[in-house]
Amino acid sequence: MDNLVPSGHTKLDISIPPYVPLIVGASLIIAAALGSYVFYAVHAMDNVLSVTGSAKVPVTSDTVKWKISLAQTALASNLQAGYPLLAQDVEATTAFLKSNGIPADAITVSQVYTEEVYKYNQNDTGPREYNLRQEITVQSNDVQGIDVLSKRINELSSKGVFVQWNNIEYFVSNLPELRVSLLGDAIRDAKARAEQIAKAGGQNVGSLKAASSGVVQVLSPNSVEVTDYGSYDTQSIEKEVMVTARATFFVR
Repeated sequence: MDNLVPSGHTKLDISIPPYVPLIVGASLIIAAALGSYVFYAVHAMDNVLSVTGSAKVPVTSDTVKWKISLAQTALASNLQAGYPLLAQDVEATTAFLKSNGIPADAITVSQVYTEEVYKYNQNDTGPREYNLRQEITVQSNDVQGIDVLSKRINELSSKGVFVQWNNIEYFVSNLPELRVSLLGDAIRDAKARAEQIAKAGGQNVGSLKAASSGVVQVLSPNSVEVTDYGSYDTQSIEKEVMVTARATFFVR
């Protein structure tokens, strides 16, 4: 075979050192090991379960806000005549409230609002009229008493008082404390749901990884009108306060 090498050329030695296969083999083993570790790490990061839980409790409103709007109509040419009449209505209304046990410091009287009466017929060339309006607000902790009294507001009509509208709202004063107490129950509800889901998949729920509180829903009894940004029913004395929580658990 040496005769096949042309004259004037040097024969190359291409023999592979004995340690090179060892290095290549070791590199392949290390690469395989690293690949297995990365796969396991990524898989482990996904080994969690996120569930939403909720908790609800019935509550009774302990604060009430009652607004009474009084109005008088006056011609634009005789607007000043309406103010004394409205003042008489306010006096009669506050007297009615005080005579029924409402303390003076629970009653607030607003300024006078003046609004032009809108004419639906644009061809009406009659004189312009204005509504003179004043609001009386009652805030109290006597929820049941105010509720009963608000239904008697029509008694003022016998005194010539025109009640434009009558609105009453009921609130829960300890809502922040309720939210905190319900949050723990919502997390426990989330874990119970997570355990059922994990069990169906042949896994077990581990420790809590993360949790976040949802919005508070203050609902009328048996209501399902929840919203993403929270809701607050003010028309019912009896309410239900609901809190949701989003919880993420490790599963194994």
